[in-house]
Amino acid sequence: MSSHEHLPLELDSSFLNTSTIIALCVFFALLCACIIIGHLLEENRWANESITALLLGLCAGGVVFLIRKGASSHLLKFSEDLFFLYLLPPIIFNAGFQVKKKRFFKNFSTILLFGIFGTVISFCIISLGVFWIFRKIGVKSLSLKDHLAIGAIMSATDSVCTLQVLSQDETPFLYSIVFGEGVVNDATSIVLFNSVQTLDFHNIDGLTVLNLIGTFLYLLFTSTALGIAVGLLSAFIIKTLYFGRHSTDREFALMILMAYLSYLLAELLNLSGILTVFFCGIVMSHYTWHNVTESSRITTKHAFATMSFIAETFIFLYVGMDALDIDKWRESKASAGTSAAVSSTLFALVLVGRAAFVFPIANILNCVQKRESSKIHFKQQVIVWWAGLMRGAVTIALSYSQFASYTRKSPESALMITSTIIVVLFSTIVCGSVTKPLIEAVLLRHGKPMVSDFTDNVSLEDLRVQLLESGDPSNSNNNQPARRASSLRLLISHPTTTVHYFWRKFDDRFMRPMFGGRGFVPFVPSTPTGAADESSSA
Repeated sequence: MSSHEHLPLELDSSFLNTSTIIALCVFFALLCACIIIGHLLEENRWANESITALLLGLCAGGVVFLIRKGASSHLLKFSEDLFFLYLLPPIIFNAGFQVKKKRFFKNFSTILLFGIFGTVISFCIISLGVFWIFRKIGVKSLSLKDHLAIGAIMSATDSVCTLQVLSQDETPFLYSIVFGEGVVNDATSIVLFNSVQTLDFHNIDGLTVLNLIGTFLYLLFTSTALGIAVGLLSAFIIKTLYFGRHSTDREFALMILMAYLSYLLAELLNLSGILTVFFCGIVMSHYTWHNVTESSRITTKHAFATMSFIAETFIFLYVGMDALDIDKWRESKASAGTSAAVSSTLFALVLVGRAAFVFPIANILNCVQKRESSKIHFKQQVIVWWAGLMRGAVTIALSYSQFASYTRKSPESALMITSTIIVVLFSTIVCGSVTKPLIEAVLLRHGKPMVSDFTDNVSLEDLRVQLLESGDPSNSNNNQPARRASSLRLLISHPTTTVHYFWRKFDDRFMRPMFGGRGFVPFVPSTPTGAADESSSA
């Protein structure tokens, strides 16, 4: 379809063209259909909104393919810029903004081990596997950089299907692990991918690995610091600038613009936008959100969740329609056997790479953890392993970024893209449809509920008592001063709770007076200044 077809009423096609309007109509109609069908299938054992959107995208792509009589259409072409600049940021920001911070940081060490160390293990296994197996299959033109890039590409998980089934109330510990690892995993995979792109593989020496590790750590910490800085800046601006004369429109606009600005700044500085906008969301929910009026809190909470939901649905539609772009399949020139062999190899390596770190790390943590509720039992390990098998839009976007450039036009580059699409479709549809029955069978959803992860956790009040308690109860009536318990001893015995306790003291004394936060009541003319504080987001 020509991009310069004139519209009725003599509108200039330079800014409104028929193809663009048709594309928007198609996607908006499909989004409405996804929401309706997803609602009707909400209680279905084998389907969820992600699978529904993906299948609907496949059907829509098939219709477009038939209408175009086998010719390519811009509707079916995946755009990395559209994905990374417009669709991904609202999803990641809302994940940080809505996260249950207490649960997330309580399991932070476990999440980091799975999300960072585990992803690196998976990256190494997949990279070595494709380097060794692809040559035997007949794929020989890929460089060392390509093999490492494939390792980073296939390490990016998509746990959306699992999170749609898991319940934060029924399985808070497991949900926290799967959710946290999913976000950190995506960020780690992209950081690894960007680190690989910066290395010079023409002069490989002993410093190459050290450069890769150094680049990875640099991107990790600087991206996180940037997100925290922008989040604190937004809290300080709103607390200072709008004190006494709040406006819901301005507060919401400032929050969403600064959140998006943090992502763009990270990309501009060649950092990880995912990590930046995620931690910006966490900081905004802890400080900025409490500095605005009640109407602004309700507006932002629901608006961010809605934008994230629409973006997620759009992505699965987008991936489904992209699978019917015939140009990629023609360019690969691979036989059905070769394509099946490459795709099977990639998915098998995903299975092995996932199992290689989930079960060992979980069992090591079980040996270290003293509390029973903090241990990851075998049934939970199976769910964590299964949740990370699905691949999604991040995988496809990275694959396009590596193999779809104009300088990389080759059959084997196209084969890598089509094989990635096959892995994404298979893992999402097949593994995703089995997720709900698997969770119900493994966790015995309708049986006895599992022990909560907070039942035997040492409370902050208990820790406060331990910090001030006397070493000998018999001395309680004497005039001898009470001996404070050793902070180092408490840190060793209750590390998470102790860190949380001292962070709360630091936060209450230094951070909240400057940046606001929970307990801060914004003054609004003609309203009571003692409005009740909402603590549901804490």
